Amino acid sequence: MFDIIAFDADDTLWHNERDYRRAAARLQTLLAPYQGAAVVAQTLLDTETRNLEGYGYGLKAFALSMIETAVSLSNGQISGSDILQIIHAAKEMIATDVELLPGVAETLATLAPHHRLMIITKGDLLDQERKLTRSGLGDVFTHFEVVSHKTPQTYRDLLARYDIAPQHFMMIGNSLRSDVLPVVEIGGTAVHIPHALTWEYEADVDHTHHHNGYYELPHINDLPTLLQQIAPH
Repeated sequence: MFDIIAFDADDTLWHNERDYRRAAARLQTLLAPYQGAAVVAQTLLDTETRNLEGYGYGLKAFALSMIETAVSLSNGQISGSDILQIIHAAKEMIATDVELLPGVAETLATLAPHHRLMIITKGDLLDQERKLTRSGLGDVFTHFEVVSHKTPQTYRDLLARYDIAPQHFMMIGNSLRSDVLPVVEIGGTAVHIPHALTWEYEADVDHTHHHNGYYELPHINDLPTLLQQIAPH
């Protein structure tokens, strides 16, 4: 039934958001002399959201938004040494080990002999390539795509490139905004596997409407069973 089963990467296959939150907490501590933690958190989110059009997603965009937030909330009084601390926080995120989410390795090992598997993820290409290498999952996936945005047109273009009809495509991810709703909109099948930590921007979406082709699972371990139910061999 499915020519390709695609997975989001960050917080679907491995931990990611927790590293961003640790860096954001360090920014709050750094800016404590200027603003309270809640103001710093909201300003950072607003800055990231505003910068998406120009910077896109990923670690570099996040670092630039942290620096902009620091300069803005300090009225330009932030020191060069404090800016350097923000840069060091971003570099530590680059060096962080990749930790797979529970059940990922086992589930992929179950699926790989029977399905073509693909990663479709947003973010910085170099960073995502690095994480895939460190994850040890590189040999499991037939295709690896890093995109600037995940819109219905993004998925249409990808599927056209691989000559795959939407009804023969399944996407799995933790974000309704990026991994699920755009796919069901074009007639594909999407599986939402919520993560305990989800970036506020990705979580802020209306998903009250039911869609054909939409499924939600509590855990990635449940994916092989779902596939047997909707696409039995």
